[in-house]
Amino acid sequence: MEEPVRWRVYVSSGSGQRHYWDFPPEASRLTIGRSEQADVTIAGDHQVSRLHAAFEMIAGEWTVVDDGLSRNGTYVNGQRITGRRRLRHKDVILVGETALTFEDLLGSTGTTTRVASTGSLVPTLTETQRSVLVALCRPYRANASFARPASNQQIADELFLSIDAVKTHLRTLFTKFQVEELPQNQKRAQLAERALHSGVITVRDL
Repeated sequence: MEEPVRWRVYVSSGSGQRHYWDFPPEASRLTIGRSEQADVTIAGDHQVSRLHAAFEMIAGEWTVVDDGLSRNGTYVNGQRITGRRRLRHKDVILVGETALTFEDLLGSTGTTTRVASTGSLVPTLTETQRSVLVALCRPYRANASFARPASNQQIADELFLSIDAVKTHLRTLFTKFQVEELPQNQKRAQLAERALHSGVITVRDL
């Protein structure tokens, strides 16, 4: 039995043409661009770079990423993105003069928790804090839907730090990413999610 389509983008060009493109169920990264080699090819819009942006799945959620790939930028709901932005049902992604409307056909994306606007500012990190954050997010490198953040022991082993040092850095990161008030069993996952969602950490870092 063929697996039903879960995600789709409707593509509307500046000339008024409109069609849709279904996300393959097995996909975890899809490129967007003017090139014929792009997964989502946008031909005829010369404001779109040959490789403009990409859709990437993180922990079961689709994101759009433009970390300097495009010349003219990528916009979600009118706001230019830097790095990564999680996509929700009916979000409009503008590349050049072409609008892509993201749809979650099962409607679950719209029920996820939004990060408060005060958390949208990218915090300043020391080199060690960033290394701890990358190690924490490492299990997400394969875009696994059920990935869990790395444990304190795993981070300590990777970075040759003591467990106490890891805990100290994580407490600082909890504060910087505004998750310190969350229940203890949610902090690590929310920290990883916000780091990836904000673009502070990208799949390329992992």
